[in-house]
Amino acid sequence: MRLVQKNADKCGGARYNSPMLASHQPLNQVQLIVVTPANAGQRIDNFLSTFLRGVPKSRIYRIIRKGEVRVNKGRKDVSYRLVIGDMIRIPPLRMTLKTEEKKPQPHAKLQQKLTQAILYEDEHLIVIDKPDKMAVHGGSGISLGLIEAMRSIRPKAPFLELVHRLDRETSGCVMIAKSRSMLTHLHDCLKNGNITKYYFALVHGAWKGGATIEAPLHKNVLKSGERMVKVDPGGKQAKTVFKVIESFSQATLLRASPVTGRTHQIRVHCAYMGNPIVGDRKYGYRELLDENKVSSQSRLYLHANQLVIQLPYHPYQLTITSQMPKKFYQFCQKLRT
Repeated sequence: MRLVQKNADKCGGARYNSPMLASHQPLNQVQLIVVTPANAGQRIDNFLSTFLRGVPKSRIYRIIRKGEVRVNKGRKDVSYRLVIGDMIRIPPLRMTLKTEEKKPQPHAKLQQKLTQAILYEDEHLIVIDKPDKMAVHGGSGISLGLIEAMRSIRPKAPFLELVHRLDRETSGCVMIAKSRSMLTHLHDCLKNGNITKYYFALVHGAWKGGATIEAPLHKNVLKSGERMVKVDPGGKQAKTVFKVIESFSQATLLRASPVTGRTHQIRVHCAYMGNPIVGDRKYGYRELLDENKVSSQSRLYLHANQLVIQLPYHPYQLTITSQMPKKFYQFCQKLRT
């Protein structure tokens, strides 16, 4: 990353100073940053969260969505991935020192829960079993997400970045890179289909889909920031492989493996087949009631169960598994009886 700071000189022109460390830059001045190979491929929201340490994630999302952050003089979505040579313009952020330094901290119980939820860790990678109802990152009214909590738990870690996302309501395996090289490697693996993901999905009714669903998806971001996805011929290619694990009188337990990585892909593909995921308030029905009034409204019944990864320093594929959560398992037991 190369930083060029723009200031007005005495003659009213502009001059560009030599590169300086981000931590030394006053937030109340325009900052221009040239993206180098070290940051190429990173999402712009994650990059700014690291670069603007202390600025709330909600503020970062706001200045991106309002177009105050510019890349090559144009607006970009929060999911835009940086390219070598991109010129990023960061607007003046008028904030008091107290506001800059104030960061939400995970309480002791959450810290313990997340530490115990680590499924795998080495020098370059953490795989954690994310609880349902926890966002992977802050923003849009959420002050503390999984990545912020992990950075707080590991304050001395020089680098911690999300490799991918899970919906807030979805539980299970999430990868966090501990080095830039690992982040780049795993992004390449995801892009090339070299990481396999498996999910448990409990859906309404008897499964109507086959072993594979290929239906293009179009994402729309509402004014509130909420993302809604629908099947649309003009959307992006999306493919999910399904396998029936068990059939109940009112529901079906599936194993789903997304071949592509579109937003809400499994949820929308299931709903498209007429089998929305149980507990999906966005694309289906809020709850499932059987004859004995067994309620399912406690969670979304979608769980990222397993990852199969090829790491550059392992001669074999690494398989990481998260067991079905207790509430999920207990609800399936009630459906059996």
